[in-house]
Parts: sequence; structure tokens; C-alpha cells
Amino acid sequence: MILLRSLLFTVFMVISMPLTVLALLLVFWLPTRSRRLFVIPWIRLVMWMVHHLLHIEQRLLGAENIPATPCVVFSKHQSTWETFALQLLFPLSSFVYKKELHWLPFFGLGLMLVPFVGIDRGAGKAALNQVAERGKQRLDEGYTVIIFPEGTRVAPGEHRRYKIGGAHLAVRAGVPIIPIAHNAGELWGRRKFLKHPGTVTISIGPAIYPEGKTEAELNAAAENWIETEMRRISPHLYKHAIK
Repeated sequence: MILLRSLLFTVFMVISMPLTVLALLLVFWLPTRSRRLFVIPWIRLVMWMVHHLLHIEQRLLGAENIPATPCVVFSKHQSTWETFALQLLFPLSSFVYKKELHWLPFFGLGLMLVPFVGIDRGAGKAALNQVAERGKQRLDEGYTVIIFPEGTRVAPGEHRRYKIGGAHLAVRAGVPIIPIAHNAGELWGRRKFLKHPGTVTISIGPAIYPEGKTEAELNAAAENWIETEMRRISPHLYKHAIK
């Protein structure tokens, strides 16, 4: 059944994503914010399919920590699941992503039609400036900026160095970082066709404010909260970790 459900979900995505991008092209004349919100019903449909077809449920902790004003979100990145789920938690949001995704059929075009922050990861310091300048513009426009600070999808139980760009943006814009931990990769693995039923725990931490902190201190505070919470969410993956 897992194979059949995963196959049906893939078919659904292959059909629905191009249709959604086509619809976006037809409403290109709408204001940027309207185009951003235009795709939310499709996101809701995707998550409905995730719940009812793949039988992947969600347990949300810390919902009270979601602010009413724009912020910078730091999230673990384990699978594709969170790229959909976070858009329902933060409907008016802007993801920071690598421009190489523009080459993906349909999906890349869709990214260019919404107010996300595309960066050239190989540009070094210029990429840092891109995050700061374009990210601050989105924050000023009322968007929450979502960043995967490890820079790529990381397998459950693993940990990569957190890049400084998100903290640099938060300090420059004077907004808090909201840290998020989750274990979606245990059910929906990176580049895995099979999606396993179960419950994803997504935990939202308290705001970490930039006042009185350097960028490095802010980055370390967010990293410490997320990685500590990951050990609480998925203790079985950290049994042999050095304490």
C-alpha cells in the first residue's frame, strides 16, 4: 500500500504542479502579494493529499510562538514536506532558495513568479549580501523570510554547520529569529520515492531577538535551540551522539 500511495501522490504532483504554474502565468498581472497568496489553495490541497493519501499526520508544538509580525524563520530541512507545511504556518512567507532550482521544469518557473529570495550559493560574500538585501526587502513588504540555515537537506540525525546569512539578515532588519525543529525526514526521506505513514512532530521555539547579540551569537543561539530540540523529538537517532 505504501508503494501505491506514493505512486498516486507522485502522479498527483506531476499533474497538479504544471497546472498551478500555468494558472500563475495567466494571472501574472496580479500584484506580487496576490500571486503569492494565489498558490496557497494548491498548497492546502497538497497537504490534504499528504494527510489523506500518504497518511502522514502532523503534531504541532509551540504554535503560540508564531509571531503576528514578520520574522526570520530558521528550520531544519530534511525533506520536501516542510516546504509545503511551513507555507500553511506562515502563509505570507518568502523562502530563500538556490537559483539552480530555476532549471527544474515548471517548478523553477513557479519560483520566479512568486516573491521568493533566489541566491547564487557559489557567489560567496555576494550571496550573503543577496540574502540581506532581498530578504530585508521582503520583510519590509510584510513577508516572513524562511531560511534553511544548513543550506541543503540533511538526513535525520545529522547536523551541518549553520550558515550566517539568516542571522545577518535578522540583525540588519532588527527582527527576531523563530527556530523550528521537525522530523519529517523520517517519513519522507530526501530524494526517496516512498513516503511512509506516521506523524511528523514540528516544534516552534520562542523568538530569539537580535538585540545585544552579534550575528555569530544569534546564529549559535538558534542552532543550539534547534539541535537540542531535535534530540528531544528524535532521541533514537542521537543515542550514540557525543554529549
